[in-house]
Amino acid sequence: MNIEELRDYCLQKQGVTEGFPFGEDTLVFKVGEKIFLLCSLDAGNRFNAKCDPERAIEWREQYEEIIPGYHMNKKHWNTVYMDGRLTMRQLQELITDSYDLIFNSLPKKKQEEIKA
Repeated sequence: MNIEELRDYCLQKQGVTEGFPFGEDTLVFKVGEKIFLLCSLDAGNRFNAKCDPERAIEWREQYEEIIPGYHMNKKHWNTVYMDGRLTMRQLQELITDSYDLIFNSLPKKKQEEIKA
């Protein structure tokens, strides 16, 4: 997966917006005004995604391409390198899991607005 494929995949999800709230190097994807994925444009080969804490540990133990989230809460965020042995499907699963965690944490009213 490259940065363009990452962007396209994120923007396919309902209610997703993109922006640069931390400067022009960090592309941020949000749902319901909450961040679910960040990506450095300078590096371009990794992203930070939210993850269930137990699942985060499992991913880290299985794949060297997944480490505790850089500059993030290490319990809830992973940094994922896209240029290793992870498949496209696995990368998409990590992105979707992050999106779902954030979406499901939104108030029901906000979820309904996004789905509409």
